[in-house]
Amino acid sequence: MLTDSDHRLLALWAAACAEHVLHLFEKVQPSDPRPRQAIEQARAWVRGEIKMSQSRAAGGHAMAAARDLRGAARYAAYAAGQAAVVAHVAAHELGAAAYAIKAVRAVAPGSEGESAGRIECRWQREQLPDAIRELVLEDQRLRNEICWSVFDC
Repeated sequence: MLTDSDHRLLALWAAACAEHVLHLFEKVQPSDPRPRQAIEQARAWVRGEIKMSQSRAAGGHAMAAARDLRGAARYAAYAAGQAAVVAHVAAHELGAAAYAIKAVRAVAPGSEGESAGRIECRWQREQLPDAIRELVLEDQRLRNEICWSVFDC
């Protein structure tokens, strides 16, 4: 069973993954604050400052920001949205990480996407707190296929 403490750590890790690629969205949509706000709301939920429903709503707004975009900017907005909805369903932590990897892959020049994605995946794993490390790594092993196999790093 997932503890409240682990749930909060998953949300913080997902927020870090999303924030790491947020610039790819903001470069294309500098006046749209929704993905950044979603990441901030995820962290506010962890601190107990807002309700789960507020973080979840912010996640929906970030994903709406992605709707008309393509490539790295779209994936970065989705990563932010997924990070915010971790407050509602902890398993979305992998969505945030996977979309961040897809964003990095999409912006890499030529045939460097796979390599860039592996580097991002390894960076994400370095950010994992010890308390949730095995939980996340096992989740990645179990759900890698449905996450575009981005966790092969």
